Amino acid sequence: MIAFPLIGAAALLLGGRASDKYGHLLGVLMAVASFVVAALAFFQVLGFQPGERRRGVPLYDFIPGIAKVGLLVDPLSISFCLLITFVGSLIHIYSIGYMSHDPARRRFFAYLNLFVAAMLLLVLADNYVGLFVGWEGVGLASYLLIGFWQHKPSAATAAKKAFIVNRVGDFGLLIGIFTIFATFHSLAFADVFSAAGGASSGTLTAIGLLLLVGACGKSAQLPLQSWLLDAMEGPTPVSALIHAATMVTAGVYLIVRSGPIFQGAEAAQLVVTIVGVATLLAGAIIGTAKDDIKKALAGSTMSQIGYMVLAAGIGPAGYAFAIAHLITHGFFKADLFLGAGSVMHGMNDEVNMRKYGGLRKVMPITFVTFLIGYLAIIGFPLLSGYFTKDGIIEVAMEHNAILGWLAVLGAGITGFYMSRLVFMTFFGARRWEPTAHPHESPAVMTWPLIILSIGALGLGAFLIIGNRFMTFLAPAVGAPEELPSFNPFTATGLVTLALVAIGVAFAWFRYGAAEVPAVAPRGSFLTTFARRDLYGDALNEALFMRPGQWLTRLAVFFDNRGIDGLVNGLAAFIGGSSGRMRRIQTGFVRSYALSIFVGAALLAGAWLVVGNL
Repeated sequence: MIAFPLIGAAALLLGGRASDKYGHLLGVLMAVASFVVAALAFFQVLGFQPGERRRGVPLYDFIPGIAKVGLLVDPLSISFCLLITFVGSLIHIYSIGYMSHDPARRRFFAYLNLFVAAMLLLVLADNYVGLFVGWEGVGLASYLLIGFWQHKPSAATAAKKAFIVNRVGDFGLLIGIFTIFATFHSLAFADVFSAAGGASSGTLTAIGLLLLVGACGKSAQLPLQSWLLDAMEGPTPVSALIHAATMVTAGVYLIVRSGPIFQGAEAAQLVVTIVGVATLLAGAIIGTAKDDIKKALAGSTMSQIGYMVLAAGIGPAGYAFAIAHLITHGFFKADLFLGAGSVMHGMNDEVNMRKYGGLRKVMPITFVTFLIGYLAIIGFPLLSGYFTKDGIIEVAMEHNAILGWLAVLGAGITGFYMSRLVFMTFFGARRWEPTAHPHESPAVMTWPLIILSIGALGLGAFLIIGNRFMTFLAPAVGAPEELPSFNPFTATGLVTLALVAIGVAFAWFRYGAAEVPAVAPRGSFLTTFARRDLYGDALNEALFMRPGQWLTRLAVFFDNRGIDGLVNGLAAFIGGSSGRMRRIQTGFVRSYALSIFVGAALLAGAWLVVGNL
C-alpha cells in the first residue's frame, strides 16, 4: 500500500521532464494500485475471526533495543486505508481534468502520491515512531501542496503558516512520545497500551494532553486552527485531500488509537470533549460569514472534525461514531470540495459566491452531486450524515447534556451556513462577471463527483444500522458495555432536525428568496467576528508574534552590541596593538643597533641597582 504511491512520487520527482506527458497517469495508477492492495487486505481481515483481526508486519529495528518499526493491520487501520486510497484515487482522477493546463502537473501528482504514502504510513504504523514519521511526512506534503502555486505570495505565506502552526502541535506530540518512552520504556502500541493501566492518572493525563496538542495541530482544532482557512490557497483537489480523507483526520486517529491512555485520564478526556465542542461551534460560526466558497467549506471541516473529536473524547461509546462520521465525511466533504472546484473551473477560478447564482441550470451534474453532499452534511434523514453525526449527538447527550445540546446547536448552524452556500451558488439571480461563461466540467471531473455522492447517500446507513461498523471496529478500539440501537425518533433527534430546518429556512429567506448584494454589507459584531475567523490571527499576533518580534530585536541588540561588540573590540585591540608594534620594525641596521645598545644599557643599569641592594 505504502510502496506504490511512494514509488510514484519518486519516479515523478526524479524522472525529470521525460515524465511530463504521462506523469499524471502514473500518479493515478499508483494511487489505484494502493487501493487494490487495501481492498485485498480488508477482505483478508474480514476472513479472520473477530478476535484475531490483528496482523503485525515487522520491518526493522529503528533504534536497536529501543524502537522497532513495523506495520499493523487491524479494523481501525484498514478502515483508514480504504478511505485514504479510495477517496484519494478519485481525487487523483479528478485532478487530471482540473490540472490539465498547469505546466507543473507532473510535480503536483508527485506531491499527491507523497501525501497518500505518508498518510498510509501514519495509520499503518504499529508504534509511535512510525506514526511520527508519517505525521511529519503529511506535514511536509501539505506544505508542498498548499504552496504549490508558489508564484502567488498568498500561497507561499499560507504554506508557511500551515507548516509553522503544525510544528507547534508536532512539538507537543514529540514531547508526549518522549514521555511515553520514559514511562513505559517502549514505543510499540501493544506494549504501551497493555501497561497503561499501571501508570498513574497524572502521568496519563500529561501524555493525553500532549497528544491532544498534536491532534489539535493536524486536525485544526482550537487553538491551532488558524492555518486551515488559509490552506485554501492550494489547488482545489488539495483542499479535498487535506480536508476529507487525509491530514485533518490524523488527529482523530491519534486520539482513538491512543484510547487506553485517554481512558485512564478522565481529565484529558474532558479536555478533548471541550476542545471538540468548542471547535465545532467555532467552525460553524466562521462558515456563516464567508463569501469564499472554499473557505466556507474549510470552516465546515473544522466543525465536522470537532464532532469527531467530541465523540473520540467520550471513549469506547463514541469511537465507532467518530470513525464512522470520519469515513462518511470523507465522501461528502470530498464531494463538496470537488464540486466547488467544478464550479470554479466553469467560472474562471472565481471563488466569491456573491458572483455566482443560478448555476444549477448550466452545471446540472455538479449541482445534483453537490446537493447530495449538502443534504448529507446537514443531516437530512436517511443520508450519511443523518446516521453518523446524529449518532455522535446522541452519544454526547448521554455522556453530558451540556455537550450534547451544544452539538445540537452546531447542527442547526450547519443547516444555515451550508444552505447559504448552496443558495448563493446555485439559486437566485445570475450575478456572473461579463467574462464568465460557466459550463459543466468534463467527465473526468464529474464521474468522481457521482461516485462520491453515492457514498454520501448510503454509506452512513450501511455503517450504523445494526451496529455493523461498531462490531467490526471493536477488536481494535473496544466496545461500549451496551451496543446502541439506532432510533431516528428520539427527542434529541427531532429537536436536531427542527433546528436544521429552521437554519435552512432562515438561509432561504436571507439568500434564496432575497437578492444577494454584490458586496457584503457591513454586519454586526458577530458577523465581523466570524469574517475575521474569530480573531484567531489577531490573537496569535498579540500573544506570540509581537512578543516574538520584541524578543528577536532584543536578541539582535544583545548580539550586535554585546557578543559582537566584545569580539570586534578584542579584534580591534589586537589589530591596533600589532599595528603600533609593527612600526618598530624599520629595516635599518642603525635602528636595531641603537635598540640593542639601549637594551644593554637598561640591563646593565638594572644589574648595578640590584647589585648595590
